[in-house]
Amino acid sequence: MGYNVLEAVVALWSGARADSIALLGFGLDSIIETMAGAVLLWRLTVELRGSGEAAIRETERRVHQFVGGTFLLLAIYVTAQAGWTLWQSAAPAESVVGMVLAAASLVVMPLVSWGKLRAARELSSAALRAEAKETLACAYLSFTLLLGLLANATLGWWWADPIAALLMVPWLLREGQEGLSGRED
Repeated sequence: MGYNVLEAVVALWSGARADSIALLGFGLDSIIETMAGAVLLWRLTVELRGSGEAAIRETERRVHQFVGGTFLLLAIYVTAQAGWTLWQSAAPAESVVGMVLAAASLVVMPLVSWGKLRAARELSSAALRAEAKETLACAYLSFTLLLGLLANATLGWWWADPIAALLMVPWLLREGQEGLSGRED
């Protein structure tokens, strides 16, 4: 969670400075992941307190729905903002900080996901397993973000930033739908 907080702060700050919808979307995704981690801690606390199986299942359902709803809201925001950016031909500024952050997250997130998957297996926690998959998918978002930022900085392709943001939307929608339905794919 600590890395996600740092990632969110850096992405939102650098995204606002560069007027980058991809960086802002990435930062908002980091906030969602932090909230998901906090809600997951609540779920694990319910289990540690010795709650019954029904209470644990209900808590897991709530965790999935909460996270699902936030992902759908983020997908709507990213789609609207990226569409507006493309419509206005608003070129973002270069963001070296954003590129470094995306590269770091591309390395860190798979490692964090692996640790969460191992813990999920040991705890037999579907909610932790789902959250670990979400963390792994953050590596995909990092890669997409990095490509968009690099294309903007090195080739002058201003439209690569909003396109990179739009490439995040299918994943956001899928995660949102899974969360609201309570199923894992």
